[in-house]
Amino acid sequence: MSPAFAKCYDPTGSTYGVPTFPWKYAPDGYATRRQLRARGLRPGGQPVAAQVMRRSPRRKGGVSVAFLYRLDLAKPVRPMTPGRATALAAAMTARRTCPQCRVDVGYCIPTSLGMCPGCAYPSEQRAA
Repeated sequence: MSPAFAKCYDPTGSTYGVPTFPWKYAPDGYATRRQLRARGLRPGGQPVAAQVMRRSPRRKGGVSVAFLYRLDLAKPVRPMTPGRATALAAAMTARRTCPQCRVDVGYCIPTSLGMCPGCAYPSEQRAA
């Protein structure tokens, strides 16, 4: 067993507090949030049942972790109601509308600018 595999293998949960498995070695009956969503399920308030771990040079601690939930305790996704659909549409419209010129630019405005690029860089727009 490699040292990296051994570091990530703790099925009893004595080291990390929850059962821990190496990446792609989780037992059947567990799923991540994305996997639950793909099946039309949600965690439904259940606590984290296990986790999968892998080494990652991009992460500060050197490891990447994904939490797992039990499939038998998962609940179906709540259906979209007309009120939620209206609220979602309004929120997306607000993200596309420039607060400076009040124009719907057709895409989500970058949060780094806080306004459409035309308002953020007016001198560059006139030169072009």
